[in-house]
Amino acid sequence: MSTIPIFPLPTAVLFPHVFLPLHIFEPRYRQMVTDALSGDRIIGMALLKAGPQREPDAPPAVYPIGCAGVITHVERLANGRFNLILRGIEKFRILGEEPPASGRLYRTAIVAPIDETPGEPSRAALAAERRRLEAQLAPLFDRARDAAFLPQAMPDADLVNALAQYLEFDPVERQALLEQHGPLARCRAMMELLELKTLLERTSAHEPGTVH
Repeated sequence: MSTIPIFPLPTAVLFPHVFLPLHIFEPRYRQMVTDALSGDRIIGMALLKAGPQREPDAPPAVYPIGCAGVITHVERLANGRFNLILRGIEKFRILGEEPPASGRLYRTAIVAPIDETPGEPSRAALAAERRRLEAQLAPLFDRARDAAFLPQAMPDADLVNALAQYLEFDPVERQALLEQHGPLARCRAMMELLELKTLLERTSAHEPGTVH
């Protein structure tokens, strides 16, 4: 277990080994980044839950599964804001939050790491599922089906995580992918989600009254 600052956002989900650019402008998060830069440079990303708060005075609720990231690049702006790049390093589960400390504006949480390193049987299965995923995605790109439109040298797990973050999923869908038990389950869930989206698009296109 460890304690890290939490950056709750309504739209961003971070995956291990994937880069996320952020613009930091709120005073509490500017303080958070300043403190992180003077320490281990680690920030925990957590998705905000939509809907009304159960307790009016409580901080906004977040999903219990998030991802820690390390600040790899930072640009300090003249107005006190930051542009930075966060690299996901490890998925975690939030066990609880620390009470607010005097002078600290941001939230901190007690987290337990979640190991996603695939075992030997999972590695072989993931390699096969990656090929299925690439074939499924090929029509979405302008290049030919057999073109190397995805970086072949990227490890299977990293590619799955990058696609989960960068493809056009809504935040709750991304959160559901993050919560999958490892890259193999995430890859399979992503293919199912893409198939569902394709089916819904085809159904919508053939509804009565649709202009073709």
